[in-house]
Amino acid sequence: MELRTLRYFVAVAEELHFGRAARRLHLSQPPLSRAIKHLETDLGTTLLHRSPAGVTLTEAGHTLLREAKALLDHADRIRATLAKATITVGILADHGAAGLAAAFRQKHPNVEVRIREADLTDPTCGLRTNQVDVALTRGPFDTQGLKTLVLRQDPIGAVLRADDPLAGRERLTTADLDDRTWFQFPEGTDEMWQNYWNGGKSRRGPVVRAVQECVQSVLWNGTVGLAPLGHDLGELVVVPLDDLPPSPVVIAWRGDDPLVRSFVEAAVEAYGS
Repeated sequence: MELRTLRYFVAVAEELHFGRAARRLHLSQPPLSRAIKHLETDLGTTLLHRSPAGVTLTEAGHTLLREAKALLDHADRIRATLAKATITVGILADHGAAGLAAAFRQKHPNVEVRIREADLTDPTCGLRTNQVDVALTRGPFDTQGLKTLVLRQDPIGAVLRADDPLAGRERLTTADLDDRTWFQFPEGTDEMWQNYWNGGKSRRGPVVRAVQECVQSVLWNGTVGLAPLGHDLGELVVVPLDDLPPSPVVIAWRGDDPLVRSFVEAAVEAYGS
């Protein structure tokens, strides 16, 4: 049995009409009828009862339909895997991914890596909406339905202007900032994500979508934001927060695509997890 013949049979079995199946397959009807007849001869059984009104499946036809669809689905997955030469990676902020890029290129020099830089409104970087194959992002966020691995834990600090009265402190707590305006994310943003970056409380302040919007709002308006320690924010100061748990750098994905799995393995290797 050839896969092509099985596709012909599935079309006829689903349409229950040779004419409709031929149109669906972009074939003329006679070669389709001959192909199904040859399939029945090869299998030594009748698959279809033919009548002027159309066709009905025999018991053997029902069995073959079920098995053929499973086999064709598997064949399509194999074909997609072998043909796939691109992977789309969603990235939220800078995580020092140079080592990961080098590790993945070494394993897959001919694969095109497409980058989608996400804003602060979607910590999954488009993973849930199938815009990316894998996400290199930051937590915490709702991981239901996703596969995730923590690659690194980053301590967090308060982002302040250099002339802020609290900028000279060695350490702060979120309570020290309760009377300030904080960044807000748009309505509908992941609640776990929003709660973390608001220091665990409901806050008031401007709505932002991008890292640069946060930086500029601190610079111009003195708004309080949070950021991982060790990032160079120019004129701004990041003071460590004692009462906020670290933010994990996370790799997240959904399916079991071999190329995605290879990317995850490269990430684990590059980050030393």
